[in-house]
Formats: sequence, C-alpha cells, structure tokens
Amino acid sequence: MPANPSIITLTSDFGLRDAYVATVKGVILSICRDAAIVDVTHQVPAQDVAHGAFVIAQAYGSYPDDTVHVCVVDPGVGTGRRAVALVTPRGLFVAPDNGLLTRVLADLLAQAWVDLSTQDPGFLPVPPGCRAYVLQEPKYWRSTVSNTFHGRDVFAPVAAHLASGVKPANLGAETDVLVAILESPPEVSFNSTKGTVVYVDSFGNLITNIAGETIGQGDAVVEVGGRKIEGPVRTFADTDGLMALVGSFGFLEIALRDGSAAAELGVAVGETVRVSLAS
Repeated sequence: MPANPSIITLTSDFGLRDAYVATVKGVILSICRDAAIVDVTHQVPAQDVAHGAFVIAQAYGSYPDDTVHVCVVDPGVGTGRRAVALVTPRGLFVAPDNGLLTRVLADLLAQAWVDLSTQDPGFLPVPPGCRAYVLQEPKYWRSTVSNTFHGRDVFAPVAAHLASGVKPANLGAETDVLVAILESPPEVSFNSTKGTVVYVDSFGNLITNIAGETIGQGDAVVEVGGRKIEGPVRTFADTDGLMALVGSFGFLEIALRDGSAAAELGVAVGETVRVSLAS
C-alpha cells in the first residue's frame, strides 16, 4: 500500500448533537494536518455494532485503497476488549475488536475463497493478504487516555499516524484472528431460500442477507411479515405498493413506493424472509 494515505473516513454512533465528532477530527488534524476527513455516518444507533458493521462494509469499497477507516461503535470501551488495526488491500481499518469489522472480514474471506464453516463461532481469521495488529503502543495515542472515549484518545491518533506514514507493524503485536458477530447464512434449498432482514435503511427499505444472484428476475414470491410479494422488480418505479428488488449492494430488498416497508409490515432486523422460486 502507498506509505502516506491522506483520506480518513469516520463511522460512529456519536450522533451530531455533541462535540464528540469535532474532537475526533481535531485530534486527527493535530497530527495529520492535510488529512481529508470524510464522515460516512455518525448516526449508527447507539451501541449497535451489527448496524455499524453493515454500514462500514457497504461504504469501504467506494474509497481509494490507501484510505484509513476509523470505525467506532464501542459499547465495551475501557474494558479488556482489544483495539486493532486491520491492513487490507482495500484500506486500513482502525476499530475495537468487537465484531465491528465482521462484514469487511467476510467480504475479503469470500473473495479469497476461504471456507468459513470451519471457523470457531464468534471469530474470523485475518484474510489472506491482510494483517491485523493489536493497538498496544501508547506513543501513538493521546498522552492522556480516558476510560470512555477511545475514539478520540486511541483510534483517532492511531489513524492520523497511519495517514502520516507510520507502519502498522509499529502499533503492536500481530494477531491472526478477530472477533466476529455470529450470523446464520441463508438456508438454500432446491426452490426456496430463507434468510433474514439484516438492515433497515433510512427509507424504511428492508435489506436482507439473500444475494440477488440466487433469485431470478420476476419469477419468485417473497414472503415477509405475513405478506406475499411477487417479484423481484427492476426499479422502485416498476410497481405500486410493496415490492421486492435487488438493491444497489446486490442483496434482496423489500421496499414500499412512496413509503416505508418497515412501517407498513411492522418488521425490523431479524425478521425471516422466504423466497420461493417459480417452478
């Protein structure tokens, strides 16, 4: 990777009301004045690691490969949970080791054709071609580290040092396994697939873990929340009311034209979704 990445993204549950985001940016700019800081979002629901993991995985692939991604959804801040830096061909990630990088790891492992069925529950290996380091070297932190704000005192300065050219290996000991969120894959049979809603976006669209390529175009019935939906359709304008379609990230979504599918169906993350293919 290039030695001096200058783009730093921020993803957190800090919200926009308080000074948390501003202080994180101030620490970064105090170390790496020419950093281009990009806010992915700071509106991850508080302590919702799974939500944050989904957002990070959808965003990182759009950035240059030398980007540093600061990811902070950290309900275990100040405890014995590890802080880590993950170095990949598609960017560097600085985050608590609490499952926040699960989907990034899963993406990279899938690209390397690694069989995940043999892995220990709750953990994923560092993918081939990647390295991970435990953040153990205080010289790359703020001089005073609070027990409750490692986003400012650990993750922000580490990211700024990486953007300034510090080698990841200087940050601490290498590790070959990281914490992962447990998630059951879709159940696929001859003519049906059963998955779950894994994310609800701000439009109320229900995003599932069912890959778009597993279903056809207009030749399936999607069942969710006690309703049956013919489909999938191609665009949001192709039908009135509830619809199923393959979204921009390649997964089956349920949407409601001019409304919220989540509110219409009264469902949320974790809801079962079944797709039955036409015979």
